[in-house]
This record gives sequence, C-alpha cells and structure tokens, in this order.
Amino acid sequence: MPEPLSGIVTDALRRVRKSSGVPLAFAGVVNNSTSLRLQHFAGNHAGALAGLSVDVGHGLGGKVVSLNRPMVVEDYLRTPHITHRYNTLIEREGLRAMMAAPIIVNRTPVAVIYGALHTPDPIGGRMLDVLAAEARAVEQEIVASRARLEHGAQSEDELRDRMTAAYARLRSLVDTVDDARLAEQLAAVTDFLLAEAAADSAVVELTGREQDVLSLAALGYSNARIAEALGLTVHTVKSYMKDAMRKLDASSRLEAVVAARRAGLLP
Repeated sequence: MPEPLSGIVTDALRRVRKSSGVPLAFAGVVNNSTSLRLQHFAGNHAGALAGLSVDVGHGLGGKVVSLNRPMVVEDYLRTPHITHRYNTLIEREGLRAMMAAPIIVNRTPVAVIYGALHTPDPIGGRMLDVLAAEARAVEQEIVASRARLEHGAQSEDELRDRMTAAYARLRSLVDTVDDARLAEQLAAVTDFLLAEAAADSAVVELTGREQDVLSLAALGYSNARIAEALGLTVHTVKSYMKDAMRKLDASSRLEAVVAARRAGLLP
C-alpha cells in the first residue's frame, strides 16, 4: 500500500481504538486476491501477527475477504465459524473476541481492518458500527486519493503538451521574423522552455530543424502536417526525422520524442 494510504489506514485504526475502546486495532492488505498481509497496528501487541500472511478463506480476516462483509467472533480460539490455522499466533498475542471489516474499492476487497479484545466478551453492535464506518471512510479516501493522482497525471501531460506547442510555435517564428533582435529574444525564450528539462548523461546534438520536426511530432502531427507547418516537403521532414532518430538511438517517432525530452532537447 502506498505510503499516503498507509497513513490513512493507520489514522483509521487509531480512531477505531478511541471510539470503540478496543485495546488493539490492526489491518492487512490484500495481495492478488489470495492472501492478506497484516502490517498496520494501533495499540500494544507482542508482534506475533506482524507480517503474517493470512490466506483468503482462513481465519477471521481471510473469511471476511471471501464473504465481502464484516464479521464478529466472541472467542477467536473456540468459534466454529472460522478455521483455526492461526490460533497459535492469536493465543500468543492474547486475543479472544475480535471483529473485522473489509475495505472494498470497485467491488474488490483491498484490505481488512480489525478490532480485538483480550477477553472473550461480547462485541456489541456499536463497536462493530465504529469499525464498519471507519472501513467506509478509508474506502472513500482511497477512491479520492486515486482520483487526485489520476487528475494530477493528466494535468502534467496537458501542461507538457502546451509547453511543447508553445516551443514549436516560437521556433517557427524565429525563422520568419525579419527583426534580428526579436528573433534573438524569441530564441532565448525557447531556451528558457528547455531549462527545466532533465539532461541525459549522453550528449546528443540535434540541428534546429531536427528539433522543429520532433517538437511537432511530439504534438502528434503527421509528416504531412509537419511539412505544411514548417514550409518543407514531406520527403525533407522524413529525412530530418530519420537523422534525429539515429542520433537519439530511437526506433520510432515516439521513442525519439521521449529520448529528446530526457536529453533536455524538448520541453
């Protein structure tokens, strides 16, 4: 589980302890729908369960994953409703009554949170409600976090495309303006757009026209459209592209664009 989500789960476990009164709350992450690895704990524990891989269908957490719903057992060591593969470790931790709820995202269980007592006392509906509510809260936070990450990635791509488009437009203007000083200033702006690009360890030198062709190829332009934009023939564009690909050790236009960006030759 990524670090930010680990923090979300840990915070939820602390709230479970505070609101329900259980001495120990813990959680495990589902791995490939076959097992559950226990790795987040809130409260004092002996460490017997840390890192334990619980098979789906076994123990309390494994059964919760297979059923996709919360469960409660008043005495983990004696209940007939689960398998007892992990009794030795549960006994070593001194745990008896236990509740567990799945964290479900896109109809798939991704984790399980537990609350446990050291005595075989009944776990009331209020305690289970607290656990289930925290599970739902974690689900919502995971969905929101994924949406933020996806939106951020899309925004970065859009910004890069706008920078590349501006770079290509400015380079084309450099070749068309009659004012030498203005052309020099425009060239300085194109250099500035490259200033933040990550430089590759290998030194690659492209001609101005090769950079022009690659910058338009980065926007998805066809050879014909690049030729029209730059006032060249399609044959000439192909020649520039072939030379750029050779210098960048690329086997396709896309590889050439990626390599040029890595070398700091495109924004």
